[in-house]
Amino acid sequence: MEPDFLLRAVKAVVEVAGFAYLGQGLVAIFSGSAREQNVIYQVFRIVTGPVTKATRFLMPKFIPDRHIPFIAFGLLLWIWIFIIIGMASLARGR
Repeated sequence: MEPDFLLRAVKAVVEVAGFAYLGQGLVAIFSGSAREQNVIYQVFRIVTGPVTKATRFLMPKFIPDRHIPFIAFGLLLWIWIFIIIGMASLARGR
């Protein structure tokens, strides 16, 4: 498998998860305390669930659960930045 294809595939997955976190946050802002009953919010939670669980596993236990989605989004952002750097270095090497 070509490294460029692999980086593009991982980048796409990271972008989908990142935009799902942004959408989930916007729905939470607009729907307030009724967000758990909102169908769109529930769909975003399904998409972001694996990333949130992986982040909870990686983070120390003293970090509250309510902060985990913010940390997960930050990790996705850094992963995306490193993927962009990797893609640029691959393109420069051609």
